[in-house]
Parts: sequence; C-alpha cells; structure tokens
Amino acid sequence: MKKISLLGATGSIGWQTCDILKNHPEKFQLVAFSAGKNIEKTREIIKNLRPELVSVQDEEDAHALKKEFPHIHFTYGREGLVEVATHPNTSVLVNAVLGSVGLESTLAAIRMGKTIAIANKETLVTAGHLVMEEAKKYNAPILPVDSEHSAIFQSMNGENPKQIKRIILTASGGSFRDKSREELKNVTVKDALNHPNWSMGAKITIDSATMMNKGLEVIEAHVLFDMPFDQIDVLLHKESIIHSLVEYHDTSVIAQLGTPDMRVPIQYALSYPDRLPLIGGKQLNLAEIGQLHFKEVDFERFRALKLAYDAGRTGGTILTAMNAANEAAVQLFLEEKISFLQIEEIIEEIMLSHNNVLAPDLETILHVDSETRKRVLHMVQ
Repeated sequence: MKKISLLGATGSIGWQTCDILKNHPEKFQLVAFSAGKNIEKTREIIKNLRPELVSVQDEEDAHALKKEFPHIHFTYGREGLVEVATHPNTSVLVNAVLGSVGLESTLAAIRMGKTIAIANKETLVTAGHLVMEEAKKYNAPILPVDSEHSAIFQSMNGENPKQIKRIILTASGGSFRDKSREELKNVTVKDALNHPNWSMGAKITIDSATMMNKGLEVIEAHVLFDMPFDQIDVLLHKESIIHSLVEYHDTSVIAQLGTPDMRVPIQYALSYPDRLPLIGGKQLNLAEIGQLHFKEVDFERFRALKLAYDAGRTGGTILTAMNAANEAAVQLFLEEKISFLQIEEIIEEIMLSHNNVLAPDLETILHVDSETRKRVLHMVQ
C-alpha cells in the first residue's frame, strides 16, 4: 500500500490521479491533498477517498469545509501546500499543481526522502538544478508524469544512458498546428482551448498551442535525464500515439506508444516498477489508425519553442523569467486582455531585458519570479 500526498487534486492531472487511486484502493491511499478554489470537486474527492489532511487556497473555504467534515484536518495557502507535501504518513508526493507555486513544497518533500511523481514542469524549469541536487542529496527518486518524459523513462529502462545518441520529444502541434503565423493574428481563446488530442487544463492547452509547453518539456528532459540540449530534438506527430523516442549509438530507436490518455503515465509513476491494469483505458489499435504522420519543427513558426531552447542553453534565472512571463501572459490571454501572438512577444521582451544570475538560490528564484510577473502586468497596462 503506497500512501500518497497530492498537490493540485482538482486540476486535470490531479483529477485523473484521483481516478486511478479510486480504481486501485488495494494499492494506493490518498492521505493528504491540496486544492485551489474548486470546492465542489474538493468535496467529491473527500467523500470518495477520505483523506486525513486537506489544504485549500483560501482560509474561508478551509473553515467552511471543516464544518462539513469535522474529522478531517484543513489548512490553506502556501503553508498548506508544504503541510500536504510533508505529511509524515506518506511516502509519495504527486506534484500536479499549476505553475511555479509547487516549488517550495516539492523541495520540502524531497528533504524528507519522499518519492516525487512530478507533473509540474515549471518546478523543474525554474529550479531544476536545486531539485536534482536535493534529490541526490536526500536519495529521493524523481519519477516523470508528463507523457513525453514517462515515454523517455520507459524507453531508457535497462539501457546504458551513456550509449544514448539523442532524445526525441514528440509534439502534437496543438490547436493551431495547421495555421500560418498570419492566421494566428485573430485567433480566440475558444479556438486555442480546442486541443485535437488531449484533455488538459486551460493553461497547458494554451502552452500547447504556442508550443511553449514543448519548450518547457525540452528543459525538463535536460534536467531529468542530464542530456545536453543539442541531443534533445522535437518532432511534430499529430496523432499523439508515439509519446517520445530514444535513439542509441547503434541507430536503434526505442519508443513508447499508446492512446492519448494521461492516466497511463500517471499510473506508471505511481505503480513503478510494476504495471497495473488501466481501468477504462482504450487499447491501441494501429490497424485502425492506419497512418502516423511526422514533420520537422519550424522554429520561425513556433517561436516560443526557440525561446525555450535559448533560455535552456543560457541557464540561470532567465529560465525563471521566461516561465513567469509565460504564465502571466497566458493568464492575460485567457482573460482576453492580449492577443495570442502577444504571448511570445512578451516572453521575448522579458528575456532580452533580463539580468541573468547563474546557479541562483531559492530566494533569488522566487524574487525573479515575482518581479517578472509584475513587469508583465506593467507592460500590458
């Protein structure tokens, strides 16, 4: 029985994690979880999985829920995230929160030696060097939950990492993969949220449309697998059947395939090194699919991906600035305050004017993150 702490339970990844826990009660127990402002979903998780500790975003919601569920301990805010992550009765932390807010709680869990199943790419992008250093120091396993990184992880199982020639991340291309830059000038939020393959939250769906999501994944792959950026490629693959590939020196290529279902990599991270039946999962039928398509990435068309590569190769706080600028700009786009193409314009402007600090500590990272968000709002105003 693995006892689980879950950050971001009411988001897309968190909700699917809860589905897995519910389907395998003999294997997993949800002891503690955090949620944001979705109190209806929070209630449902409490009723289905009966945790000991729950953290929400606002103090008022914590007090209201305590009246409904007096036997459960409730907390709130950033301190609540840390409390969930460091619950003494859990051995696994699933980090499924959105954005860089999960950084402090993840580091706290690592220092307790917990296994980290990480779906929060922003934590690795903004502070990958700190996360991996602490994980090594405290012997805390880091298991990827992103479908691409899970595919790489699975394709490396039993192999010598020194014999890898390159990693190939596949990308669907997002909602606008067939549009030119000219056609992107007037796209709407509704258009952008209509992803052809995956069911994801709003922020990650917009990131997929700009391809910043893939840029963050390139940086994440560099951090997780200690791979130089020149050995990490991106390949457009619109069906999302091949989730990523690893090429070895002898020209062999090992890939992981499956239907687009985020529960597969989530469950693998939870059950590793074992595999469990995926309740309600759809079996892959290649004969039914018939054809798979692949295409090189045009970095002029997908400029956000190039910006991510540039930031990754530079290193330091420019990664934090890029990520914070993207988070702030995506939120402004979702609020219909800027256009779609302005997202990457804002990111580029922030990066060009950034005073970079190599190997920053946590305090510096948090300061750059906060200041960058303020700058983005000031730019738009």
